Amino acid sequence: MPKIKPSIPKGTRDFSPQTVAKRNYILQVIRGTFERYGFMPIETPAIEKLSTLTGKYGDEGDQLLFKILNSGDFLAKVKDDQWSARNSPEVAGAISEKGLRYDLTVPFARYVVMHRNDIAFPFRRYQIQPVWRADKPQKGRYREFYQCDADIIGSDSLLNEVELVGIMRDVFYQLSLHPSIHLNNRKLLQGITEFLGFEKSYNAFLTILDKTDKIGTEAVCTQLKDLAQDDAQKDKIDQFFKMIGGFGSDSALINGKPGMLIRKLSQLKSMLKDSPQGQEGIREIETIYDHLNLIDPEFRMYMYFDPTLARGLTYYTGSIFEVKLDLPGINIGSVCGGGRYDDLTGIFGLEGMSGVGISFGLDRIFDVLDEMNLFLDTSVSSSKALFVNFDEDSEKYALLGLQQVRQAGINAEIYPSAQKLNKQMKYADTKGIPFVVMAGSEEIKANKFTLKHMKTGEQQQLSLGELLKELRK
Repeated sequence: MPKIKPSIPKGTRDFSPQTVAKRNYILQVIRGTFERYGFMPIETPAIEKLSTLTGKYGDEGDQLLFKILNSGDFLAKVKDDQWSARNSPEVAGAISEKGLRYDLTVPFARYVVMHRNDIAFPFRRYQIQPVWRADKPQKGRYREFYQCDADIIGSDSLLNEVELVGIMRDVFYQLSLHPSIHLNNRKLLQGITEFLGFEKSYNAFLTILDKTDKIGTEAVCTQLKDLAQDDAQKDKIDQFFKMIGGFGSDSALINGKPGMLIRKLSQLKSMLKDSPQGQEGIREIETIYDHLNLIDPEFRMYMYFDPTLARGLTYYTGSIFEVKLDLPGINIGSVCGGGRYDDLTGIFGLEGMSGVGISFGLDRIFDVLDEMNLFLDTSVSSSKALFVNFDEDSEKYALLGLQQVRQAGINAEIYPSAQKLNKQMKYADTKGIPFVVMAGSEEIKANKFTLKHMKTGEQQQLSLGELLKELRK
């Protein structure tokens, strides 16, 4: 049988124990913050029906879905004319009925509809699981990656948006990162679309507008003018971008809120005076800022109103968020995002169920912390102590001590066979185990153990009780 060179699919990765320990550190921070805000965990299957997934992420998202071939003769349902015409969408529909989940929000909406009789609304849920996208792999973008979602569904209160802003702030502060939380509103964008005359090309308009932070205002303005129908529309585009120019940090305050925010919202109110949707979007932004100002006067240090933020997912209907990190020399893109969706569960037959949620990108956050050397300098080993194995008598004596140490809630292990001391010490050092416990003939006679601190080399001869006390420190 020919030998196969081992490999993994592009866009996927193996994780060493050291990497897993670092990822778990991030997950502990995120999970702990979710639970501190009263969110409860759920999990959903990696595989969903394609009828659940398709049509929820836009045309581009549908193309990135990983499809799973039907079991058995998957070509049985393909018609000859479909095959000969090379009709890919129809063939795909015939040979595949399931796919890997693209995100956690759509499966969550499906979960809510199926379990609505068992849920107390408003439902505060968090979910930390992998998702899959057939995207082009690059740094910070993988085909398999984890999302860490928090959603509140069954309430249209804007207090929920304020809670999610608090979660985003708290998570990144605990990770020693300073976030820029960008806020916009799809209702406001609808009003801007109407003002600029792009109602018939709404999705194309949002796609271009959302590139502002990547290609700059001038390039976006040019692309929108290429989409415009006449000079009057082009003049409105110039008027809009002139009005929003200069967004950013503003230390000057008006009634406790950033002065620039007040001025820009005032100008937008005037510009969109004939748009009820646009006016509603502005009111929602003002309400969120009012609440943030009440609970955290320093919110202006991390919160930014960004009228060019659109986000690509089609199910957003109100507030939208995106978190970016301003790091010199590190261009990682968005590390967290989300928004309000009023119609998502309606797709599955449950009307009037408004929700809002956010999603942290674990892998991008990991890349940032790793590149900036911000991970805590702690042992990645699960063991705090290694019991050395000298010989048969030592092994039996060590096993009795090991049992007591574990019953005390201390992670520990024993070297499985009698080997040279240097080899066992090297094993402990490689694994990052901070303590080594030794018991030779002298210790056994004295009913003691010798505890060695691997970092300092210090050694202590201790009774079992003293050993437990030292290891608990």
